[in-house]
Amino acid sequence: MPNMQINCPNCRQPIVADIEQVFDIAADPSAKNKLLSGAANMVSCPHCQYQGSAATQILYHDPEKELLLTFSPQEMNLSRDEQEKRLGTLINRVIDNLPQDQRKGYLLQPQTAFTYQGFIEKILEADGITKEMIDDQQKRVNLIQRLLGITDEGVLGEVTKQEDDLIDAQFFTILRSLSESAAMGGDQEGAQKIAELQNRLLPITTFGRELQVQNQEIEAAMKDLQDAGDGMTREKLLELIIEAPNEIRLSALVSMARPGLDYQFFQLLAERIDRARGEGRTRLVQLRDNLLEMTSEIDKQIQAREGQVRDLIGEIADADDVNEAMLQALPAVDEFFVAELNRLVETSSDQGDTEQLDKYMQMVEVLQQVSQTPPEMALIEELLSIPDDEHQDASWRTVMDANREKISPEFLSALSNIANQAQSGEDQELAQRLIALNRQVLRYSMQKNLA
Repeated sequence: MPNMQINCPNCRQPIVADIEQVFDIAADPSAKNKLLSGAANMVSCPHCQYQGSAATQILYHDPEKELLLTFSPQEMNLSRDEQEKRLGTLINRVIDNLPQDQRKGYLLQPQTAFTYQGFIEKILEADGITKEMIDDQQKRVNLIQRLLGITDEGVLGEVTKQEDDLIDAQFFTILRSLSESAAMGGDQEGAQKIAELQNRLLPITTFGRELQVQNQEIEAAMKDLQDAGDGMTREKLLELIIEAPNEIRLSALVSMARPGLDYQFFQLLAERIDRARGEGRTRLVQLRDNLLEMTSEIDKQIQAREGQVRDLIGEIADADDVNEAMLQALPAVDEFFVAELNRLVETSSDQGDTEQLDKYMQMVEVLQQVSQTPPEMALIEELLSIPDDEHQDASWRTVMDANREKISPEFLSALSNIANQAQSGEDQELAQRLIALNRQVLRYSMQKNLA
C-alpha cells in the first residue's frame, strides 16, 4: 500500500499512513479479503494514539461479476465534482490495467454506495449473501459489542442464557475475525479483550461447551498418535480406533491417520470381526462401516482439492507473468499444492519438457523466496531469546535501537498477531512474554515517532 499524508481522524494532526483506495480482484485476488477483514486503511496516530480506520474514497472491482463499486465518506466534505474527479482517476487506473477485450460497459457505469455499510453489503450481495443473512450476522456483531461491555460474571451468564441461540459457530467465527482484525490494526488491548470474552463464553454457552469438548477430543487424539511415535503400527492404530470413546475422537483419529487406514488395516479389522461374537461383533461391523464412510469422504475431499490445485497450477503456468501469478496465488498454497508442483517438476524433467519445467521451476523459486524467515519474525525471535530477568527491558531496548528501521507497522502487526494467537495456546508462559514484549515495542514505536 502507498504511503500518504492524511490528517488524523481524531486530532487532525498530519500523519503518514498506508492507504489503499483501489481493491481490484483482477490485479490482486486477495483484495476482497483485505477489504472485508476490516484491516485495510487502519491508522495509528503518534500524536494522540488514535487507532482506527481512515476516511478515504474506495473503489472495488470484480470483473467476473462485472461489479465496479465506489464509496466516498461524507466526513471528507468533498463536492460532487471533486468526488467524481478523484474517483475518475481511480477508475482509469483499473481500466488501464485491463486487456482491451475485457473493457466492458459496466466500467463506465460504476455503482455508488452512500455508506460504508452499504458498500460492504453490495459486495456481499454480489456473492449471493442476502440482506437477511447480513442482518443475521449484524445481530451477532451487536451481541459481541454488548458482551464486551459486561464485567459482572452473573450478568454475563444471564445475557448469554437469553441469547444462547445466537452464540453459535458463526458467532465464534465473527469473534475470531474481530480479534485478528484488532491485532492486525495494532489494537493489542482490544484483541486481548475479545480473546478473554471467548474464554469466558466457552464454559457457559451451549455451543461453547460443545467446542471445548471437540477441542479436547482432537487434542487427545493427537496425543494418542504422538505417544505412539515411531512405534505406531496398524495394530496399534486399530486398537486406538476401537477404543475411541466417542465419534469426535474417532473422526479426529481417522482424519489424522488416514494413510494408515489402508487395505492391510481393514484386513486386520476383518480378522477381529471374524473372531468376535455377539454385541462385540455387531459393534465392530458398525465401526467398519463408519470407517469406510469416513475414509471415502476424506478421499473425496482430497481428490477435489487435488483437482483444484492442478487447475490453479495450470492457470499460473499459462499466465504471461508466472512469477506475478504465483505471488497472487500464495494464499491458496498448501501441502497439496507443493506436492503436485513437485510431481509436475519431476514429470516434466523426465519427459524433457523444458518449457513446462522452466515455468514450474519459477513457481518453486517464488515459494522458496517467500518461505524464508521474514525479517519481522527474525527480530521477534531475537527479542524473545533475551533472558527474562531484571535487565530484560534494557536488553530489549538495546536490540530495538540496533534495529530501529525494522520497527515498522508490518512488524507491529506481526507481533500483535502472534501475541494474540499465543493467548489461546497451551504455552501461557510464552504468551505472557509476548504480551510484555508487544507492550514494550509499542511504547518504543510511539517514542520513536514522537522523536
